[in-house]
Amino acid sequence: MSLHEERMQILNMIQSGQISAEEGAKLLSALKTASKEQTPEAGIAARWFRVRVTDLKTGKNKVNVNIPVALVDVAMRMGARFVPDSAEVDLGQLAEAIRSGAQGKVIDVEDKDSEERVEIFIE
Repeated sequence: MSLHEERMQILNMIQSGQISAEEGAKLLSALKTASKEQTPEAGIAARWFRVRVTDLKTGKNKVNVNIPVALVDVAMRMGARFVPDSAEVDLGQLAEAIRSGAQGKVIDVEDKDSEERVEIFIE
């Protein structure tokens, strides 16, 4: 996804009320920082925290958000909104796994009551 598309996704999330304007500003700032980190001299692209919420009935994505890991604390608060209350997820442990360099899918929870699946990835 291009930087422009990421910005538009954040602005759409603000408009739809999924995140606050303050959270959106932090994410936009982090995108700017992350794009600077992806210079050829660095040789390493920034890591991303990705939250995907899928409707179990239709299989369609309801939420698909990519956030630079540099903003893991904001990302954790955002991701926590989508984790079902019935799920036994230790967000502190998740934050520590992210900081220690975990990669791949770190959470996969299905909530039968709301018919949603929440997946969190570190890429």
